[in-house]
Amino acid sequence: MAESVYKIIELVGTSTESWEKAAKAAVNKAASSLRDMRIAEISELDMQLDDGKVQAYRAKVKVSFKYEGD
Repeated sequence: MAESVYKIIELVGTSTESWEKAAKAAVNKAASSLRDMRIAEISELDMQLDDGKVQAYRAKVKVSFKYEGD
């Protein structure tokens, strides 16, 4: 097997409905510009609040993809 290198970036997805949809939003957006994505890891979940009410769910997602740079 040939040696490979992977790069990891961190994204924050948001949704007014759920953490799952927030994480999916981050991965779907990354997929539009990255190739060979391999792993997505949720590293943190939080909520945006306004006057004590949940306004949005936020998922911090680490995405790895095959590195092809110099």
